Amino acid sequence: MLKNMILDPEWFDRDRTKFEDWWRGIQLFLKNNKVMETDDRIMAILAHLRRGVAGIYTQKKLDKLDKELEIQDWEEFVKEIKTTFNNKMKVTDTKWRIEFFKQGKKNTVDFMIKFEALAMKTDINELYAIFLLKKNI
Repeated sequence: MLKNMILDPEWFDRDRTKFEDWWRGIQLFLKNNKVMETDDRIMAILAHLRRGVAGIYTQKKLDKLDKELEIQDWEEFVKEIKTTFNNKMKVTDTKWRIEFFKQGKKNTVDFMIKFEALAMKTDINELYAIFLLKKNI
């Protein structure tokens, strides 16, 4: 079996439509190469951000890391990078679609599967999801 099944991901250069695929690739790369320490993971990700906004973000983050002596919070970093580079229009579109997603004549199982997928993409809380389910069935 090959030692490196997961290839080094491409550089990310701010194209928000490609962020989700790039993020999945970088996560696989980190896991495959057993990069487990938070600072090492953050540095590996920053090393794959190039040009334009992504390059500016990297420089700003490096300047901030130089000033801090403590270990970075992984969850905070993930939230920050997703907020910065995720395709916001796609999330907004999905939120709009889940608000008006009706069962109509769809099979209940098919409706629930699609509804759950939309709810996961929009990251809505369970209480609001239940409200929408009651409203749209």
